[in-house]
Amino acid sequence: MDITTDFLMMGSQDEMVSAQFADKELLKQFREVELLSHEDKHLVKTFIDAFITKKHNQQLAK
Repeated sequence: MDITTDFLMMGSQDEMVSAQFADKELLKQFREVELLSHEDKHLVKTFIDAFITKKHNQQLAK
């Protein structure tokens, strides 16, 4: 059989990810991003990184 003990104990990775994401719309968007080309995924990651960095900098400036 090709069933791991991790799967039996914790379920599928999709179930684990779904359980950790409270925002189901965001989870759906991340799943769609996974289908994009490598270049497009890189752009999405760059945008997210820039946004998070901006928010951190704003918090530090307060």
